[in-house]
Amino acid sequence: AAPELFEAIAGQALTRFREFNSQDMANTVWAFATAAVAAPLLLEAIAGEASGRIREFNSQNMANTAWAFAKADVAARTLFEAIAAEALVKIREFNSQGMVNTVW
Repeated sequence: AAPELFEAIAGQALTRFREFNSQDMANTVWAFATAAVAAPLLLEAIAGEASGRIREFNSQNMANTAWAFAKADVAARTLFEAIAAEALVKIREFNSQGMVNTVW
């Protein structure tokens, strides 16, 4: 990973995360988790924002977000509860990989 780039992105994202749509949030946390770059303030901010806007997330965005927070080992209880509740509503939209990633 390029630490300076991730640090710069985290700094900018912290000032603009409320502008993100559900895919932007999912992609951001996925990128940090995949690169194994810690960004606790950013992930905490996105967890709070995503929890309140979870109805905007499609099945893939929920699955990717759940996977990313689990992979990053970030306890985001409110977010996981929101994902679980919304996943029950949208369960038919999930493909098999999405179902597995959501409960991973």
